[in-house]
Amino acid sequence: MKAQLLHLDNDLTHSFNARRDDTPQYHNIWHYHEELELIYFAEGSGTQFIGDSVRRFESGDITLVGSNLPHYWLFDEIYLREDRPQAADIRVLHFKENFWGNEFTNLPENKNIKDLMRISKRGIALSSSCRTDTIAHIDAILDSVGTARLIHLLQLLMTIAAEEQHDLLTSTSFTIQSQDQDADRMRIAMHYIGENYRDQIRLQQLASLTGMTPNSFCRYFKSQLGKTLFQFLIEMRVKTACNLLMENKQTIKQICFESGFQNFSSFHKYFKNITGTTPLNYQKSKS
Repeated sequence: MKAQLLHLDNDLTHSFNARRDDTPQYHNIWHYHEELELIYFAEGSGTQFIGDSVRRFESGDITLVGSNLPHYWLFDEIYLREDRPQAADIRVLHFKENFWGNEFTNLPENKNIKDLMRISKRGIALSSSCRTDTIAHIDAILDSVGTARLIHLLQLLMTIAAEEQHDLLTSTSFTIQSQDQDADRMRIAMHYIGENYRDQIRLQQLASLTGMTPNSFCRYFKSQLGKTLFQFLIEMRVKTACNLLMENKQTIKQICFESGFQNFSSFHKYFKNITGTTPLNYQKSKS
């Protein structure tokens, strides 16, 4: 997918960037950058778009996004209102693959970290088993100065690399393509879809927003994402339904409409096609 290129500059006293945000606007854009990004949502929830992956994120989640992998965090409305009852708490690190030099990166002792950076190009959702240590190192980096920051980052990467199995986000068919001049086109489309996928998406309006005809937009979307707009919407709605089913706060019929489906028969059909089971059986398996 085409996305907006962001340039993240470090000051002269730091080789990598670490910051803490309480407003989502810094993350509410479809973009990519050379630096890897490790983001911890201490407080915040919404829908994340990483490559061709769409899933829910909740408070406590940590994600590692590889170099030049497009991503976008669409926060829930509660965190976007001016009168929001709860501020977001987002802690994020940005660092280049070789910020500590190619010689150090290529040391044989660092093979597991180099491998981690390579597979991070698919995006990694950290498991609960390594979150406690990872959070401790993130907070230590934010509070440290000098060499201590480097040591904590190295220990953080060692912790993630030691995981026996990683939860990779993008599909094996997704590739990071070269970005071009029409970056805003996909950013506008993704923002519109993220805001409206629970309702009826109007192709004519979506195409108009991107300055294209409906047929041209459909061809463009598939060329960038490897799937049709219809396929993308169905997958997004099914993934939303999966999250709601795991929460177990609504009836299955309510979840059908809350996730964007217009009727129960279509919901049941597409849910089973994608997950291999029925909504009810899926909910039972997660309870």
